[in-house]
Amino acid sequence: MNNEELKSNLLSSKHWLRLVYMLLFAVILYAAIMVVWVLVLVQFLFSLITGQDNFKIRQFAYSLSTYIYQTLKFLTYSSDEKPFPFTDWPASDLPDVAPVDEPDVVVEVVEVVEVEIVTEDEPKPKPDIDPDVAPGGPDDAPR
Repeated sequence: MNNEELKSNLLSSKHWLRLVYMLLFAVILYAAIMVVWVLVLVQFLFSLITGQDNFKIRQFAYSLSTYIYQTLKFLTYSSDEKPFPFTDWPASDLPDVAPVDEPDVVVEVVEVVEVEIVTEDEPKPKPDIDPDVAPGGPDDAPR
């Protein structure tokens, strides 16, 4: 980089204007993060009292987190597109209908039984034969 190019970059209004926007969005980002913490607290209290979260708060928190992401992209030069109010507020991609509570799933533990299946094709096990006693020996004689 030569001196002329450096001087041109330093005097370019484009870079200094972006700095002004970056400072503005840094302040807005700080405020947005404070709003997120308020939403977290309100959502927790709502859930604690009613047993479930507030769908409208969840939708707004989703779009606010998307806005924060867009702002961070602009601040880190990952995007040249300025976030709201220079573009539309990010829409929530959550469905318009609150999800229906699913019934609790009951898991039942069942005892496992081992079963052995013997088919005709398999050879049957031979009985244990005592070599000291011959078949038809004295033990087999009628009395």
